[in-house]
Amino acid sequence: MNQEPMRIPQATAKRLPLYYRFLQNLHSSGKQRVSSAELSEAVKVDSATIRRDFSYFGALGKKGYGYNVNYLLSFFRKTLDQDELTEVALIGVGNLGTAFLNYNFLKNNNTKIEMAFDVDENKVGTKIGDVPVYHMDEIEKRLEEQNVTVAILTVPAQVAQPITDRLVQSEIKGILNFTPARLNVPSSIRIHHIDLAVELQSLVYFLKHYPVAEQEETVSTDK
Repeated sequence: MNQEPMRIPQATAKRLPLYYRFLQNLHSSGKQRVSSAELSEAVKVDSATIRRDFSYFGALGKKGYGYNVNYLLSFFRKTLDQDELTEVALIGVGNLGTAFLNYNFLKNNNTKIEMAFDVDENKVGTKIGDVPVYHMDEIEKRLEEQNVTVAILTVPAQVAQPITDRLVQSEIKGILNFTPARLNVPSSIRIHHIDLAVELQSLVYFLKHYPVAEQEETVSTDK
């Protein structure tokens, strides 16, 4: 995202791609305007939170009218740098990594996995989902050549930190970590941890202990 003089809350920033995806769907269906209540129902974020999120960017809508879909779509496309392609490296071509390569964020026009790395000689030198797979020994060289600054980490937990250290030395700026390991990185690097086992345990806990309506509101506003 662009560096703005005013920093919006991180919780708001995480919801912006969710809003953008829904606005794309509205635009494709020919809808011209949308209310915060309609947005709320679609993205499962309460309307007060949506209005507060939008208020950080000024007057995006009009009282009694709602929001102009085309205007919002254009605004969030620029805010989220949707017109600028971000090339991504995937580290670890196991089952999860292979799924990412085959999917490769087809619904996004600004993010694309350009290269992958693994130590399996049966995968090195091949292409999966049209993405070339290189040996781990080539990480530094390939990242530097293509100026890739974002990586997805899908390696075994026991090797996650050593590989992360190599990514840091390769001037990676952001890491999406799908391993259970909690990684140590310099403060200049952004890292997002996504532990699927923890998320599943959390889901099961909410199903058992919270009514559905309360659960949806709580989870959505924490995204």
